[in-house]
Amino acid sequence: MQLPSPLFITATPSSPEIDFRFEQHTLSIKGESYPENAAAFYGPLIAAVRSYLEGCREAEISVNVSLAYFNSSSTKMLFTLFDILNQAAIDGKHVRLNWYHDEDDDTILEFGQELRDDFGALEFHDHAVSST
Repeated sequence: MQLPSPLFITATPSSPEIDFRFEQHTLSIKGESYPENAAAFYGPLIAAVRSYLEGCREAEISVNVSLAYFNSSSTKMLFTLFDILNQAAIDGKHVRLNWYHDEDDDTILEFGQELRDDFGALEFHDHAVSST
């Protein structure tokens, strides 16, 4: 089965940069996420990840998330995405989640810790980034 084409979406003031390089097994999200319609923004991304996971077998998948801010509707969509990745890990794929946050941002840090607790099959790595 062929892997989906790479998916790149440039960041806007209200939506994150999406850089899904399926052939390299790297999925990256960075920026801020409060699109007007989070389901419309994330829906196609989640569908692409589902398609990718169906087609890849023995890959080590790296997921890099560096969000400075996201609203509650984005949170719901991110949980859907992480749930799909967690299920892939339960099914035997190796999924590493790199969670990047400003070292002074306790809210993003705590959300990452919640992800680690909720999606235990993911190999979670917390990365505090200096804001200086």
